Amino acid sequence: MVYLIPGAVAATLLIGITLFKLMWRVAEPNEALIISGSRHRTEGVGDGLGFRIVTGRGTLVTPGLQGVRRLSLDLNEAELNVECVTTQGIPVRVKGVVIFKVGDDDVSIANAARRFLDQQKLISQRVHNVFAGHLRSIVGGLTVEDMIRDRERLTGETRAASGLEMEKLGLIIDTLQIQEIIDPTGYIKNLAIPHAAAVQRDARIAQAHADRLATEAEQEAAARKAEATRNSEIQQASYQAERDTASARARQAGPLADAGARQQVVVQETRVAELEAQRKEQQLQIDVRKPADARAYDTRTTADADRDARISAAQAQAQETELKAAAEAGRVRIAAQAEAEATKLRGLAAAEATRATGEAEAASAEARGLADAQAVRALGLAKAEGLKARADALAENQEALVAQELAEKWPDIVLAAAESFGHVEHMVLLNGADGMGELFAKALTMGGTGLGLARQLLTTIGPEAAPAAAPAAAVQRIPVDRTPADRVPADRTTEE
Repeated sequence: MVYLIPGAVAATLLIGITLFKLMWRVAEPNEALIISGSRHRTEGVGDGLGFRIVTGRGTLVTPGLQGVRRLSLDLNEAELNVECVTTQGIPVRVKGVVIFKVGDDDVSIANAARRFLDQQKLISQRVHNVFAGHLRSIVGGLTVEDMIRDRERLTGETRAASGLEMEKLGLIIDTLQIQEIIDPTGYIKNLAIPHAAAVQRDARIAQAHADRLATEAEQEAAARKAEATRNSEIQQASYQAERDTASARARQAGPLADAGARQQVVVQETRVAELEAQRKEQQLQIDVRKPADARAYDTRTTADADRDARISAAQAQAQETELKAAAEAGRVRIAAQAEAEATKLRGLAAAEATRATGEAEAASAEARGLADAQAVRALGLAKAEGLKARADALAENQEALVAQELAEKWPDIVLAAAESFGHVEHMVLLNGADGMGELFAKALTMGGTGLGLARQLLTTIGPEAAPAAAPAAAVQRIPVDRTPADRVPADRTTEE
């Protein structure tokens, strides 16, 4: 007996614990226990509810007499995809989402338990149907512009219209979001085109304005850079011009000294030539005046003429050389000045350099022209002196001069006389050897006839006109009858 009492107690305790576990139910934080099977009084609900609501705590349930079921208090989500028509008659599709749950109060739990206790998986579909009807009604009273610009109005009106029905269902709305308004007709896209164009226009205008400002700033910076570069180059050119001027002066010092030395040499050579010419002139005068005949006088006159020509040529050459030396020195000096000036103002005074070069070339051309003129003048004076000398010789000894000219031209005279027989193929002489001698005598006497004719002409002109006619007489040739004899056949006999 001592050992049976503790065993019964243990069994009784075990049975009690088991019965307690079977009868004790605990409601999780996100659920409500709906206990039915006896009359219960629920605060705020009224009498005769027929079930008891337990949330957040435990309770005893009599098995067999009471039934216990759980109602989820978790959040639920219902997606909205409703086709509507606006007050403008434009079809649109509204997409959104509704997040809801069973209310935490006993009234909401009781309403939800009566409606969804066995159909908790269908709550989202029921809620979708409720909101779809209200969305169609609300969208039918709005325009597309209202829906786009005031989406909060659409959300608020839909939530307010569905609030009463959701309350009857024991549900509360945590969130209602209108996610997207789909326009199958392209109305919304067309509404955006003018605004997009305006925005694009403003953007292009702003971009163009910014580009203009940037370009102006770049151009101004480039101008300042160019100005700085120009100032630097001008300053560098000025320094370079000074260096080039000094270098040019140093380079021209040697050529100028050489030119001066050459000028002195030319002057001395000119004096030597003049002395030599004077010496030759004296020698020629001595050699020419000794003979008494025309040859000696002619030789003296010729020597005088040659002397004057050489003197004139030497003087012309001396003057030309002097002028060339002066022109060369002037050209070198002007070229140096022009080079220095051009270097000093390089890039900025090209026209001035060109003008200086032109002046130098003009001065050189003028110097060459003066030298040529002096040479021509000297040559003319020499020719005039020669003609004057011949005229004097003709006046003093006409016969000697004419005889000399005839003697010099005698071969030509004989040749011209012989040419008259050049076209005769056959000649028959009637007098034999005497005829041949007579023929040659006639040809030779033509020269004597010319000499007599020249003497008679000079006598007729007289001493006063001799100087004027001397040049022409000096160069006059004795005319020769070169008329060819008539060609005669071989079988005919002609007599010349």
